[in-house]
Amino acid sequence: TASADPKAVLETADYVIHAVPVQFSRKFLKKVKKYIPPSTPVLSVSKGIETKTCLLMCELLEEILGSERSYAFLSGPSFAREIVEGKATAVVIASKNGMLAKDLRDFMSSSSFRVFTSSDVIGLEVGGAVKNVIALAAGMSEGLGLGTNAMAALVTVGCLEMQNLSARLGGKSSTLAGLSGVGDTFGTCFGPLSRNRNLGIRIGKGEKLSDIIKSSKEVAEGVDTAYSLAKLIDSTHSKSYRTDLKFPIVLGVNAILKGDITAKEGLTDIMSMPLRMRFEGKNME
Repeated sequence: TASADPKAVLETADYVIHAVPVQFSRKFLKKVKKYIPPSTPVLSVSKGIETKTCLLMCELLEEILGSERSYAFLSGPSFAREIVEGKATAVVIASKNGMLAKDLRDFMSSSSFRVFTSSDVIGLEVGGAVKNVIALAAGMSEGLGLGTNAMAALVTVGCLEMQNLSARLGGKSSTLAGLSGVGDTFGTCFGPLSRNRNLGIRIGKGEKLSDIIKSSKEVAEGVDTAYSLAKLIDSTHSKSYRTDLKFPIVLGVNAILKGDITAKEGLTDIMSMPLRMRFEGKNME
């Protein structure tokens, strides 16, 4: 039964599913945390990084709701409209609590909605955040008419950046080769329902970000995530570290969104990447 009363639904819930956009999560969680019993597990389907603190959702939830509670995180290529229409979908739930992940898998799975489990919360969270920024770049490329070859190269570089950042934060590269990394990235970069891809297309065609946001009824998490990731990369790497070579997509998209450079300038710079960068190994040199 649906209800607008958080007390009525949260106090007796077996599980709490958190789906509030990341940038609004802190305020919302502080408002409702008194209604969530300490023993009630929380599943987050929100993807991104809090701009002010650079916290992943796994860190934000623990800070507000407590570290003793069990948490799980869902990610993967999963457009809501297709799920509602009963189209085949596969996702991953990651949790430090293996039993919780399996319970949620069994609870949520159906013939058309397949849920797999993982213990790599960091890898899943990084993949779910970075893929939105990659999708902005892919959309800009499409809006500029750069072609399929350029878009494929951009997405490949973006996946390497995702892998680099995850490794830096303690995630596993194998996680990002699966549904919550490459899988979610492909869906978000090439799917017509992708909010981030569509916003990127409009930027590539010359529209101003402020005008796009005003006219949009949906939240494109990639914008705030790009700002957050740029801050996170700066705070976790020394000044002598060539972050411009390790994270050209994330930092380039951030500069475009801030208005420091145009989409054409930014993507031209990215596509003029040094020839010593590797695409067949784990990392870019």
